[in-house]
Amino acid sequence: MQIGMIGLGKMGGNMAQRLRRGGHDVVGYDRDPAISDVGSLKELVDRLEAPRAVWVMVPAGQPTRATVDQLRDLLSEGDIVIDGGNSHYKDDQRHAADLAARGLGFVDVGVSGGVWGIDYGYALMVGGEDAHVQRLMPIFDTLKPEGEDGFVHAGGVGAGHFAKMVHNGIEYGMMQAFAEGWELLEASDAVTDVPGTFKSWRHGTVIRSWLLDLLVRALEADPDLAELKGYAEDSGEGRWTVQAAVDHAVPLPAITASLYARFASRQTDSPAMKMVAALRNQFGGHAVASVEGQKAKGADSPGADVTPPAEAER
Repeated sequence: MQIGMIGLGKMGGNMAQRLRRGGHDVVGYDRDPAISDVGSLKELVDRLEAPRAVWVMVPAGQPTRATVDQLRDLLSEGDIVIDGGNSHYKDDQRHAADLAARGLGFVDVGVSGGVWGIDYGYALMVGGEDAHVQRLMPIFDTLKPEGEDGFVHAGGVGAGHFAKMVHNGIEYGMMQAFAEGWELLEASDAVTDVPGTFKSWRHGTVIRSWLLDLLVRALEADPDLAELKGYAEDSGEGRWTVQAAVDHAVPLPAITASLYARFASRQTDSPAMKMVAALRNQFGGHAVASVEGQKAKGADSPGADVTPPAEAER
């Protein structure tokens, strides 16, 4: 079938290529004229035959909202807009209602697969009306991995991005668990082949996974990870997962802790831990390293002007 693809970056560009390999007619638009098939969104819409299908693959938030708003004014009744970015599911619901007032369909798709998806396929989590999803199945069948798995029509509008949000929250927790295990192995004198240990877990163990395969690949390239800085951004979906858990009163201790660990990675000198160090020094005279390299006070000198309460932590 024919489809418009807006956003030809690492994900959108590779998806467009996979679709073309599958025999589909893809008209791509990107702000970079060097990789764009058309010069504007209007030209893209004009190149497509009605009823049109247009896939939006731009950053979530305002870029997606602005693109959907423009398409609302350019498309015709019966056309469908697909949001394949990492949008919030509540944005999907607003977009669907806004587009429906113009006779336009809306489908949200959570996409997972990264840069490897072009060859191995993308996991697709789809939300929308049955009729809209069925019309787009030729596209979904080409993008997803071969076989029966890798695709789900998760529910109505917003369900695709909600499922992807939870997927990414789980991913945060799994990545953090692998990272903590690696740090402990590195700190131990008992294990002398840390990369080999992880490699041995790729077969026959209950934690074998694609993430483990990627971890082994990273260690083969840089066994001590010396070329990397211990800093990790979050895409936003980890935060949304935790917020959704609060909204639904669902406990997510592992996922929440993994999100906070990413926040901690951005602090070269934790303000909170400064206060912990200061308090320990006040009540117990514990050693404290000052910014100026001040010598720590002795353990038996909490300060002449402070009398610690009897119940103070020791």
